[in-house]
Amino acid sequence: MTGPQRLGRTLTAVAGKALGKNGLAFGALLTDWASIVGSRLAEQTSPLKLVFPAGKREEAVMHLRVSSPAALLLQHEEPQLIERINAYMGWRAVARLKLVHGGPALKSKSYVVPPKRITPQQEKSIAATAATVEDPDLREALERLGRALGAG
Repeated sequence: MTGPQRLGRTLTAVAGKALGKNGLAFGALLTDWASIVGSRLAEQTSPLKLVFPAGKREEAVMHLRVSSPAALLLQHEEPQLIERINAYMGWRAVARLKLVHGGPALKSKSYVVPPKRITPQQEKSIAATAATVEDPDLREALERLGRALGAG
């Protein structure tokens, strides 16, 4: 049995099979889709695949699954969306979009974990520590931070 190996040595072999010809860049695009296009479009779209011209690794056609209400909006915002995608990718990866009718892929339900409550002792300690700060806005912000850190 061998010892620990660097993730980079095996990641391409494992993820490359899962992501196909598009490689790790498309995988990152999938995971960061909402931050690239914004929550409004992310709720109504999902990237399906990148189709590059033969022998090239740029100017791909990105196939997007789009809900009906978002299709018209995307037609108008296509240049801006392509610009955001390419800025994220770091090169001119996408030249145009191909819209495929259908809702976005089902997202897994996320469960919100309720925040823990801090004890009265922690509350007193936070208030005592922040009491030395003269600026009331800064003092209040530090108290909120202390509560958040204490509850975590």
